[in-house]
Amino acid sequence: MECVELKRAEKTEISKRYVFSFSEIAERYWDTLFRIALNYYGNSSDAEDTVQDVMLKLYRSNKTFDSDEHIRNWLIRVTINACKTNLSHFWRKNRVSLDDLSEIAENTSFESTEQSDIFMAVMSLHEQHRTVLYLYYYEDFTTKEIAEMLSTTENHIRTRLSRARNKLKGVLADGQGN
Repeated sequence: MECVELKRAEKTEISKRYVFSFSEIAERYWDTLFRIALNYYGNSSDAEDTVQDVMLKLYRSNKTFDSDEHIRNWLIRVTINACKTNLSHFWRKNRVSLDDLSEIAENTSFESTEQSDIFMAVMSLHEQHRTVLYLYYYEDFTTKEIAEMLSTTENHIRTRLSRARNKLKGVLADGQGN
């Protein structure tokens, strides 16, 4: 079984290497990567395919990671890039979407109806708004970390978050008025 090396430099300038098995890393981060991909695609099949591709890249990689956080950020960055690449393909741009969010709701468990309604409202937003909301609120990344992942500025992420919150408020208000 392949192992991924983690290297941590201690204050004494002596570096130690920690080795985690591939299966341990895959098990730890699969759900996070799946949810990120699900935010991009809106369907679980494409999300699973992308996460499998990302895990395969990790398995084949000879990369040395400095920390557990480094692995996590690398996996998320690779997942986001894979999603963007897949969404830019000709066949993806030119197919007709069914806009059926029920599949997502069936594959995700919620503690309350309110959480389900909020999730459906978030999923109805444009991809750029969904992504920043998800990374900020569900994965607890800072605006700086999100900016680095999405290769943009921190101010741009703050603007996206603000716009996404306003759009979400509008969607939730429309849903309550019915």
